[in-house]
Amino acid sequence: MNKNEKFIITINRELGSGGRTIGRKLAERLGVKYYDKAVIQGLTEKYGLTVEEIERLKAQEKPSWWGELQERCKALLDSDHQEKPSTSAMFETERHILEGLAREESCVVAGRSGFLIFREWKNSVHVFIQASTSHRIERLVKKHGMNFSAALDTIDEVDEGREAYLKKYSDKSRYDTRNYDIVLSMDRLTEDDAVKVILAYIDSVMNQS
Repeated sequence: MNKNEKFIITINRELGSGGRTIGRKLAERLGVKYYDKAVIQGLTEKYGLTVEEIERLKAQEKPSWWGELQERCKALLDSDHQEKPSTSAMFETERHILEGLAREESCVVAGRSGFLIFREWKNSVHVFIQASTSHRIERLVKKHGMNFSAALDTIDEVDEGREAYLKKYSDKSRYDTRNYDIVLSMDRLTEDDAVKVILAYIDSVMNQS
């Protein structure tokens, strides 16, 4: 990966592994923007954006596509726009948003479909953050005040939902390590440790190119 050119780093993670925090810290260290599923999905759900709407904005050839998108979102909000896209339309909308952002600037994207969307992008690194079930439960209990049973049920539900979501749009599995450049188990690592490992990998790849 060449940090002197626009790059994309995707972080796929298991719930309770700390992957979202790792993504944010990694973006801070690299001095780039961080985007996750909540950010992108919030735009599509709140403002009813569609692929067609995004393409119209991009076709206007404004200096900042992202800034223009934000302005359009404000206009939709002011007009009390309520229409919501279907699940399939939302996936395509999210893909268009992420691809548009990545073409404008280097960024770190945390989300279950990031590696799929950017699998053909040359200047990219794909990371999977995982942990043992016991580690994940312990983290959810501490962070969200869940009891053991609730944490386990939540993990099972989210794992199943994320895998089903990906399977709906591809023949890939989020657990197939061949989808990633780096796979980290967090049982013996802190979030800062993980960031250091990823940065070391990036530097190593740069030295070989």
